[in-house]
Amino acid sequence: MISARSLTLRRGTRVLFEDASFMLNKGERIGITGSNGAGKSSFFELIRGSLQPDKGDLSLPVGLEIAHVAQETPALDVSALDYVLDGDPELRAIERQIAAAEVDGDGMALAHCYEQLGVIGGYEAPSRAARLLHGLGFTPGDESRSVATFSGGWRVRLNVAQALMCRSDILLLDEPTNHLDLDAVIWLQEWLSSYPGTLLLVSHDRDFLDDLATQILHIEHGKVQLNTGNYTAFETRRAEILAQQQASFQRQQRDLARIQGFVDRFRAQATKARQVQSRLKALDRMVLISQAQADTFLEFSFQRPDKSPSPLLKLDGIAAGYGQEPIIEEVTLSINPGDRIGLLGPNGAGKSTFIKLLAGVIPSLSGERLPAQDLKIGYFAQHQLEQLEPEQTALWHLQQLDARASERDLRNYLGGFGFQGDRALEPIAPFSGGEKSRLVLAMLIYQKPNLLLLDEPTNHLDLQTRDALSLALQEYEGALVVVSHDRYLLRTVADDLYLIADGSVSLFDGDLEDYRRWLSQHRHLLQSSLRTKTPPTKPVPRQDDQERRKKVKSLTTRIEKAESMMNKALLERQSLEEQMAAPALYEASDQNSLEGLLKRKRLLDEAIETHEADWLEALEHLESEQAEVVD
Repeated sequence: MISARSLTLRRGTRVLFEDASFMLNKGERIGITGSNGAGKSSFFELIRGSLQPDKGDLSLPVGLEIAHVAQETPALDVSALDYVLDGDPELRAIERQIAAAEVDGDGMALAHCYEQLGVIGGYEAPSRAARLLHGLGFTPGDESRSVATFSGGWRVRLNVAQALMCRSDILLLDEPTNHLDLDAVIWLQEWLSSYPGTLLLVSHDRDFLDDLATQILHIEHGKVQLNTGNYTAFETRRAEILAQQQASFQRQQRDLARIQGFVDRFRAQATKARQVQSRLKALDRMVLISQAQADTFLEFSFQRPDKSPSPLLKLDGIAAGYGQEPIIEEVTLSINPGDRIGLLGPNGAGKSTFIKLLAGVIPSLSGERLPAQDLKIGYFAQHQLEQLEPEQTALWHLQQLDARASERDLRNYLGGFGFQGDRALEPIAPFSGGEKSRLVLAMLIYQKPNLLLLDEPTNHLDLQTRDALSLALQEYEGALVVVSHDRYLLRTVADDLYLIADGSVSLFDGDLEDYRRWLSQHRHLLQSSLRTKTPPTKPVPRQDDQERRKKVKSLTTRIEKAESMMNKALLERQSLEEQMAAPALYEASDQNSLEGLLKRKRLLDEAIETHEADWLEALEHLESEQAEVVD
């Protein structure tokens, strides 16, 4: 399907890759890997046609539908649902044609449009878009909110949903798991595993690549290699090849030194002239083997904390939330040196709230938070990247932590995080998200915390940095609490998993695969509860219990009524569209009947829209009442 022949691409004077030839077939799932700046995103631009190769040829069949995730999301005054539906250009085109045909009174064109709408599944499109939004973590009611009201991270999810909405032949995903939590990552992986087209995926998530990719296209040192299998299989083969190349390089270097030594010793002796000339010719004919080179490897480590009191932090019957509404309640927990805790839980259950409570960023609503006198917390959260001074250097940020340290020592320290040479002296404003994350990590590690709290630390980090972070955390001697969508990181650094769900925090008896199954069951029960309109099994708060039950019952009745009316109107409209598909209806003698059907259809469209809005509004209020279960 995608064929590259002697492909070369440059950016400015730098060659990203050259003389690349490969074939990507229909239906394959290809992971695109390589260090930052290797050319992965530029390769996507080649496929989309926004870049042209400097040499060679990249060919695709004509007429393919290519979907990709937009990099920007303007603050549009359209609903989230409509924004996602915009991802299906054929659906939108047919809708415009229907509107034009209704204005023109062109019955034949209208019948053809409705037929096409049925062929592409247009009647189910809104529910399909809503399922995409729900899978990516949006809650009921969000679909009617304006795009402009969402934060940057949630707009990224809207872009992902819009790309998935497209019935594409090729799907290009560039770091789709950034800004997703673990639940959404698991859902997206399951969705992509059944995607029928050709998937090209750039990701720094090992488990995501391993579970999805059937081939790995690796870009390194200007070369492109296509390898069969997932990322782990590729990495194993690559390590073997590099080891073989390095062994061959070392053998050749010994041979070169031996031959050159013979030439240098006997060059001036006439009796050895023939042997010297023979060895010089051998040197000329020898094809030099280059030294094995892999992507830059980062290596850093945590220093031993100065003090490690036990326990470091105790929570006694604590509740936390925002305003006076608790998200988690009755939490009793003791964190000791050496504890390594990974936090799991559905989207919105309170993982970030809990880690903010541990960090002391938000106060408790009840209970006690009891820190040790010598507790020293290192807290990593995404908002800390925004608190960096963009016009200052990486070195300056370290100097604010330790003004007495020498510049040489600080620059050596920063070198371990990838800020070598003059890079440590450059303003950080143009730094990538990954580089800023590395700097924040460097600042945390430098302070030698005895309790490390990490909220999605791997966002924007490439595979090399994630590996370095994983290794460093495995050797860390303090206590660790981490929230991450990177399952490889959780599996390698967390000894205990805690589940935050239904307002409680408890030890999870299982591994990440068990959690995936638990999450699937949780979603199924939640969806069943909403479909049957039965209140969740978790009791509502004790205060105003009777009043809350009455309100839930009233909302449930309202939802059932709106759903019934909407289904009735949908069935009538379907019957009406079947009548409108009859060719005899469009004969000149039957224009009155056609006009009557069109008028009735417009009334049904308005009724369906009204009932749907009422259903969504009631569902949103019900969701709010059941916040302890679905938040």
